Amino acid sequence: VSLEAGISQPLRVEQFYSAPAADTVVQQLLPIAEAAPFPEPPDPKTCSPREYLEYYIFPVLLPGMAELLHRAKKEKCFERKRTKFIACDFLTEWLYNKNPKRKDESFTEFFSIPFVNDWLKDHPRPPIPLSLLLSEEAASIVIQSFWRGYRVRCDSEIQELRQWQKQLREDKNIIERVKEFWTKQEAK
Repeated sequence: VSLEAGISQPLRVEQFYSAPAADTVVQQLLPIAEAAPFPEPPDPKTCSPREYLEYYIFPVLLPGMAELLHRAKKEKCFERKRTKFIACDFLTEWLYNKNPKRKDESFTEFFSIPFVNDWLKDHPRPPIPLSLLLSEEAASIVIQSFWRGYRVRCDSEIQELRQWQKQLREDKNIIERVKEFWTKQEAK
């Protein structure tokens, strides 16, 4: 299959994979097209919907879907309920950059695509939760540091020190002293 020159042979699933050995599950998801190749490009305005799909849509969309599945597997989307990977964003970016009209242009990231930028100005997204942004290692470090801090704060000597500091603050009324200090500073 040549994306620029059109279909020169029947579509085969193996042609869409960048990896040498594709998963059998993925192969079952992308059926082999049984239509005979078109001798010349059909007119997009008068051809049947099937011809339009097989000639104009599938040669571009199927490789994008295959790349999407590879990236989803890499991002562990099949192992977890929630991930930071957004399939529609990936496919939009992939299709935009593989557009034959943009053949000689450089790679454009998703948020730099003009129509995406315009859409997001009117429809801002909520921020991605920190739990999805952290790697497993970073998340384990945060959890472990919180747990260690909790265990230290539970220690009787630390509790005694914290009580002493609280009592000292109340006795010396540090908050009032700070207010007085700033009042004097502002008066100068």
